[in-house]
Amino acid sequence: MSPRPYSSPARQADAQRTRNAILDATARLLPRRGYTRTTMKDIADEAGVSVQSVHLAGTKAALLIAAYERTFAGDDGPHNLTERPAMIEIMSRPDADDAMGGWLDYVAHANRATAGLIRAMTVAAETDDLAAASIRDLGTRRRADLGRAAGWLIERGLLDPREREQATDELNHLVGPETYAFFVTTSGWTDARYRAWLDAALRGLLARSGPRPV
Repeated sequence: MSPRPYSSPARQADAQRTRNAILDATARLLPRRGYTRTTMKDIADEAGVSVQSVHLAGTKAALLIAAYERTFAGDDGPHNLTERPAMIEIMSRPDADDAMGGWLDYVAHANRATAGLIRAMTVAAETDDLAAASIRDLGTRRRADLGRAAGWLIERGLLDPREREQATDELNHLVGPETYAFFVTTSGWTDARYRAWLDAALRGLLARSGPRPV
């Protein structure tokens, strides 16, 4: 029987720090320099690690996807947004207005932080099957998260259960990165104006789709 590879908490922590440095470097570089122009050596130099370490961490497309996950939610990996501690805390707030405001703050911050990475992923998807599949997966998971958000609105008495499917689609459009890009990147809105629009749009949705007599 061959011996198991040696592992220790200290070594695992070092490996995680190296990975985090690589992902943070990826998150800084790709929005600024573009997916095509950024090389693995560029990422290594930015992270302060060897090129070999970067290659061991994954392909450029895989690093981009992981960097997006880490920037959006704090760590890399395909986790549901509603499972994140920050989101659990927000949705547990007893006051519905406070909870909705916290959710929209989270969404606005995440969209601002990941806008450049979304653009890079769109470019990568044109030539990389992994990036294309990951964008589809992100869309699927985002809609599932928003279905759970619609369920939360129903539980709080803010949304008619019969409107759940349509409300999920409307929320998907409302908080999606494409909508942020249209208003802020393309149309030149400030982040404050976008955040105010989010609030008004959500309240308008609930005014149209709130509970009504059976």
